[in-house]
Amino acid sequence: MIDRLRTLDLYGPMLAHVLFPAFEAARGRPTVPLLEYLEESARQPVAALRELQGDLLQRLCSHAFHHTAYYRALFDDHGLRPEQITTVGDLARLPLLERETVRATMVSRRSVGPPAVAITKATSGTSGEPVVVAYDAESRHWRDATRWRGYGWAGYRIGSRAFHYWGFAPSSTSWFERRKLALDRRLKRDHYVDCTPRNEPALAAAVEELVRVRPDIVIAYASGAAALAQYINHHGLRTWSDMPVLVGAERLWPNERTAIERAFGPAFETYGCRELMLIGSECEAHDGLHTSMETMVVELVIRHANGTSRAARPGETGEVVLTDLHNRACPMIRYVNGDLAVAHDDTPCVCGRGLARIGPIEGRSTETLRDGNGAPVGGLVFNILFGVLEHVVSQFQVIQRADNRIVMRAVPVGGTELSAATREAIFAFADKYLAGAPFEIQCVDDIPRTAAGKRTVVIVEPPVLAAVQ
Repeated sequence: MIDRLRTLDLYGPMLAHVLFPAFEAARGRPTVPLLEYLEESARQPVAALRELQGDLLQRLCSHAFHHTAYYRALFDDHGLRPEQITTVGDLARLPLLERETVRATMVSRRSVGPPAVAITKATSGTSGEPVVVAYDAESRHWRDATRWRGYGWAGYRIGSRAFHYWGFAPSSTSWFERRKLALDRRLKRDHYVDCTPRNEPALAAAVEELVRVRPDIVIAYASGAAALAQYINHHGLRTWSDMPVLVGAERLWPNERTAIERAFGPAFETYGCRELMLIGSECEAHDGLHTSMETMVVELVIRHANGTSRAARPGETGEVVLTDLHNRACPMIRYVNGDLAVAHDDTPCVCGRGLARIGPIEGRSTETLRDGNGAPVGGLVFNILFGVLEHVVSQFQVIQRADNRIVMRAVPVGGTELSAATREAIFAFADKYLAGAPFEIQCVDDIPRTAAGKRTVVIVEPPVLAAVQ
């Protein structure tokens, strides 16, 4: 039934070739021509793409030096001038930009001249420490086009009917904003289902929606897609031919890929963060993730105890370090986002694209929580909440004790306690997704890091086994 109805689709081609281009052009967004450029540039040799990055780095560093207080002082402190940064290799002369510094320098990194900040948003806090980022319209346009290109390698194109099995942030209190979002999703054929509850009724309801929507593609959290796939496979519910599945937000493990491909069709891993959006995407060769070289520099760095660092060699795991080549309104140069990934060499991919590759990503997996009935709940659930509460909570950590109690540790912004309204919002969120599990909030001054320098966002203690009599 799903396949037969797909062949009757006339709205998709009209949306792709007429409505979407006209809508973007009317809003002054060059999404379509940028996408066409990116499709061509992806086929250039990696050397040519690195030369392009060097040109964009010179522009970025010159602007940052002359228009931001932070980077002017940073270059001066290191005895550097922007014209000395001409290649990706030259970036190593600049220090890494830590998350704490990003938070503390929001004002001093803002450009005093154009372009102005167009977008301000908070990260989802997968490291337990959300940050606010700001960027200009140029960066936003490149991000949109890059996402369409990367997703397109999996078969997701403008006009496709998409089933998003994703996490839900709390709804806007504005009736107008809610209606606007609903209309935008309907026109773009984006259908959203909350992947956080993963008990049998929720999974059954998701399958019913999948059949009703008849999607061309599924876009999902990796663990969410795997849980839904396992449910479909266990109950023998598949009645459709292959539909690709784009997964992100967490690492895709081999057993999860196997389950997803049995339930739906080919799985394509993506990697991104809200600070820069799509960092890398898997192509049809499924051999690493092609990085978005035209929009950012992706470094994988290994740091030593003596304070020095070097680039990770092929096969080594390094820290992900990012530079947004198009954000001049509030530059982020050599930003350490807290993730880990495996380095690749520059051997060309069999797909013919010259874009450098990384992967697998090793720093995004999360634990699975359990509600009061023992049903699994995705560990990313509280990251969604704190993406909109970053102004009141600077760090958080969720611990599920062996007796099923859930303890949230929170570091309040500018105080020692959370307001009654904030506590009420957190408890309501916990009650919705972790019903029946005892829940408490502990306000703390800091959340310690692991030996590797990362904060563990979700900790699940193993259950205490009763002694055998």
